[in-house]
Amino acid sequence: MPTSTRFVVSLHMLALMANHGDTPLRSEDIALSVNSNAAVVRALLLRLASAGLTRSQLGNRGGAMLARRSAEIRLVDVYQAVEDRNFFAFHRQPPEGDGLIDRHITASLESMLTPVREALEDKLAELTLDDVLDDIRARDQAVPLRLSA
Repeated sequence: MPTSTRFVVSLHMLALMANHGDTPLRSEDIALSVNSNAAVVRALLLRLASAGLTRSQLGNRGGAMLARRSAEIRLVDVYQAVEDRNFFAFHRQPPEGDGLIDRHITASLESMLTPVREALEDKLAELTLDDVLDDIRARDQAVPLRLSA
């Protein structure tokens, strides 16, 4: 089954914007970094802006930038802005059989899987964009530089 990359790509985009400070980034430049196309980036920016996470500056030096400090952007806010909160997809058409499993499978799985989604969101609520940036910077410091011969 296909999985969505909207959350991870959005975090990449937000990390880029945070790293550029108050300098707006064009969707084309973001698209190059996330290895996607500018239309996908613009669609994600619309969702992020609707959630109050990014804003746009118009004009020839315009582009997207963070609407809040990176320490104030919780990962759960990003997740909820760009992803379908139905983490587990259920049947496209509800089961119609009269058997025991058919009658109760959806309600049974919903009751078991809802706490799993809630646990994911609770963990994401503990993390901020600053945590992502700190980890990236720590990894950069840990990588030894290679000298070319």
